[in-house]
Amino acid sequence: MSRILITGTGLGGLATALRLTGRGHQIVMVEKFHQPGGRLNRLSKDGFTFDMGPSFFSMSYEFQELARSCSWELPFEFQELDPLYAVNFSDTGRTFRIFKNPQKLAEEFAGIETDLENKLNRYLQTTGALFHDTEGLIIRRNFNHWWEYLQALMQVPPKHGPKLFRSFWNEVSRYFESREVKEILSLVAFFLGGTPFDTSAVFTMLSYTELKHDGYYNVRGGMYRIVEELVNELKRRGVEFHFNTQISDFNASDGQLKALIDTEGNQWEADQFVVNADAALFRGKVLRRRHFRIEKLDEMRWTMAPLTIYLGVRGKIPGIYHHNYFLGGNFRDYAKKLFRNQVSLEKPYYYVNVLSRHNPESAPEGYESLFILVPVPDLRFRSDWSDRDEITESILRDLSVRIGFDLIKNRVTQTVFTPQEWKKMFDLHRGSGLGLGHNMLQMGYLRPSNRDEKFSNLFYTGASTTPGTGLPMVVISSKLTVEQMNL
Repeated sequence: MSRILITGTGLGGLATALRLTGRGHQIVMVEKFHQPGGRLNRLSKDGFTFDMGPSFFSMSYEFQELARSCSWELPFEFQELDPLYAVNFSDTGRTFRIFKNPQKLAEEFAGIETDLENKLNRYLQTTGALFHDTEGLIIRRNFNHWWEYLQALMQVPPKHGPKLFRSFWNEVSRYFESREVKEILSLVAFFLGGTPFDTSAVFTMLSYTELKHDGYYNVRGGMYRIVEELVNELKRRGVEFHFNTQISDFNASDGQLKALIDTEGNQWEADQFVVNADAALFRGKVLRRRHFRIEKLDEMRWTMAPLTIYLGVRGKIPGIYHHNYFLGGNFRDYAKKLFRNQVSLEKPYYYVNVLSRHNPESAPEGYESLFILVPVPDLRFRSDWSDRDEITESILRDLSVRIGFDLIKNRVTQTVFTPQEWKKMFDLHRGSGLGLGHNMLQMGYLRPSNRDEKFSNLFYTGASTTPGTGLPMVVISSKLTVEQMNL
């Protein structure tokens, strides 16, 4: 039995710990934040509860695989979303509900996109084929040598090759005509670290996971139930947790990591180490690897930075769904300029989650609990957030008009986190919300490895290592990490 130290209690760290306890190892977990979960966290204030970060997920079967592999029965209930979400356009005032059912979706876009059902089926057939042709070859595999990755890529059917040379937007435009449909299908590109105009068409496979393969889910009682139940199970299995503990240094000899050292000078010794902090940032900041120094990290593609607003309001809001996107009328110009701080944030594009819609216990009776996420430039491009209050008020005024409910007048409690707070809370590079982004140079073998280059007993798990960002990818990451440890 090995003693294993896991630094970071995000979903990747917790899932890795669960897999390792199933193999009989002694696990100790340390965490910088005051409670577990990483970005999958919870904020409680003034009688309201908010999911701080992820509010829905796809590929729910990855959680089932985790549970089966660890002889654990999932103690929380998934809620499938239907509609998946709603999208409102400011210039037309139209709101579209996005259903998995192609016929119902076609009815939403009657008069906007002709023959949508047939177009959608053709689109999902090609994106679904890409997903299934690469899922086992690329997504669920470890690559320790470049030739392994090259061999895997060569096994992908050639019919998918043209997508390497098209953008997400261009691929969607091959099937659909209306700007509304194209913009809605392209929204996922923003969560990959780019825009639909500079993200590869390879990632249109996410349309398949969204609209056909598995859909979207949340958890009854709020997303933080995932963390709570994982922690409860880990404690039953004897896992130790230590919070308010930040790792800042290390001891090593003979190609082995001997201990990680926290900011108080405490040495955390173990036989094996797993890092659930950002895999690239940790290598540069703690291990002081030249290849991952700050200048090199700034050259990489990172996911969006978040401006998040947690709002408790008096009254019930009609006509708004659990998950909502609010868009403007200048999609291409806004998308291309947003992440480099070349657009005004007075009326930005944003996402709204009404947690109390499916989870009434998150707000007092007769009240609503809202989470507003605004994709904004990271701290490389916008370091000054002294105007956050003005931006917040502008967003709330805009949203109030669009939903016909005065949020400011009925506001009971409010908390705002800029990229500065996100960086401080979870040690995120430049405040990037979802970690390292995705492009063809940051996938598979080309992504920071889950196996350290120098220390044979140091491994990584989570969003910024393989296979990538998002809750199901992080659960897969925990499996790949344990495979690498070969215990």
